[in-house]
Amino acid sequence: MQEIRVQLKAINDVKDFVEIVSRFQGEAVMKTGKYVIDAKSILAIYSLDLSKPVTLSLENPGREELDSLQRFIVE
Repeated sequence: MQEIRVQLKAINDVKDFVEIVSRFQGEAVMKTGKYVIDAKSILAIYSLDLSKPVTLSLENPGREELDSLQRFIVE
């Protein structure tokens, strides 16, 4: 699993993010505090506090997958 920090600032960001992550073959989960949710579920993402960046864990992401998420990645 590779972990990256992402931030979703607007409703359209969440929609676009789920569309992108749903195409990934492996597991994708988001973690914040004690919560771990399926990153391919728009409803689950809305249950998180999105005012701060969250950790996205991806199972064996390729360069193309990471590039497609570039606009959401924060350092």
